[in-house]
Amino acid sequence: MDRVRIEQMVLHHPALFSEIYQERYVNNIYFDYPGFNNLLENMAGNTNRIKARIRWYGELFTSVNKPVLELKLKRGLVGYKQSFPLLKFKLSEGIHASEIKDVIRNSELDPKIKTTLRDQLPVMINRYRRKYFESHDRRFRITIDEEQCFYKLHTFQNSFLQFYKDQNNVIIELKYDEQYEPDAAQIVNKLPFRISKSSKYARGVELLYG
Repeated sequence: MDRVRIEQMVLHHPALFSEIYQERYVNNIYFDYPGFNNLLENMAGNTNRIKARIRWYGELFTSVNKPVLELKLKRGLVGYKQSFPLLKFKLSEGIHASEIKDVIRNSELDPKIKTTLRDQLPVMINRYRRKYFESHDRRFRITIDEEQCFYKLHTFQNSFLQFYKDQNNVIIELKYDEQYEPDAAQIVNKLPFRISKSSKYARGVELLYG
């Protein structure tokens, strides 16, 4: 199903979704241990885990002036996200993984966060184009992602020649606060899409390292 048709379905939803923000490109650098421990814990259904990424918007290979470290934490059945501003850096051909780690090392972060990420490495870049929608009561948000691209990150110099473009799949995500969980089914039931567990990070590792 193409993006235009999906958007029309979202805009005609009984919850009266409307577009918010401006469509933009989202860029992520994902961190993991050399043995992909974070990914394996996710696949095993570990209910206590942390996933770390650096996120910014707009151009990919550029001077990143407002990078943010995002920690996605799972505690039991509850998931939440913490965000921390980082020092600016430049992503360009030839960059080393150590230079990306230096961004975290030199930024003003809680020492516990630096310790958590000390043995993790930047392993992958993920990029996609995102549109944002919100229900009339502002309790539910929907994002539509397309034009996904995955770049493999090496420990030493990177030429970014190892990448995979996914031009066919469109990903729609429903987001809401935990307190609105009882009403989420009403939103989902009015959308003619197959619901499944999806991880952009897991998909990227499969394509780049599988």
